[in-house]
Amino acid sequence: MPSITRRRAPDPDRRASVEAQVLAATERLLVEGASFTELGVQRIASAAGVARSTFYTHFRDKSELLMRLAGTMQSAGFDVASSWRPEDGVDALADAFHRIVGIYRRYAAVINAVNEVAAYDPAVREFWGAGLVRFLDNTVRLLAEEQRAGRAPADVDVPSAGRVIVAGGQAAIVDHVTSSGAGPDGDAAFARELASIWWYGVYRRPPAPR
Repeated sequence: MPSITRRRAPDPDRRASVEAQVLAATERLLVEGASFTELGVQRIASAAGVARSTFYTHFRDKSELLMRLAGTMQSAGFDVASSWRPEDGVDALADAFHRIVGIYRRYAAVINAVNEVAAYDPAVREFWGAGLVRFLDNTVRLLAEEQRAGRAPADVDVPSAGRVIVAGGQAAIVDHVTSSGAGPDGDAAFARELASIWWYGVYRRPPAPR
């Protein structure tokens, strides 16, 4: 009777472990100052302690790797942002922004890599833009609820206001953690200013005079 060779089933724990090694190694190289564009797959694989072929078993290419890193940051930030409700008030909003700034600071090297690659890779550029949509949709929903309840002024154009504060807020946070030269000691004050702009500029903006 011929022998039957059974293919070993994939080990999800092993797969997750290898992917975590590659992600951590890539982030470490970026923090050390490596340019993502010039960072070769072989160098990433070597830093992660895996074979080059193993890299391609887990990631289609470097762009997918970068999007996975950035996606982790975006998800962590969204979890914090979506946990805030207007009834929590401006102080809680400032605390939420402080935590989000901390997440972005933790991934500052990844953000720089995204900015670098998005200039020439449409997939990364579209991915980064799509990540903002979740924040925008959440903010627009909250603003619309506040407006219907009479707590936000009726003259607020909710879609436009949402785009301004969400896109502007993200741009300000990215600038703060990557290029402004401000250290973490300034994060709390920055978060407070951002929260005040959102709160008094939109959520509780005085009605326009008739």
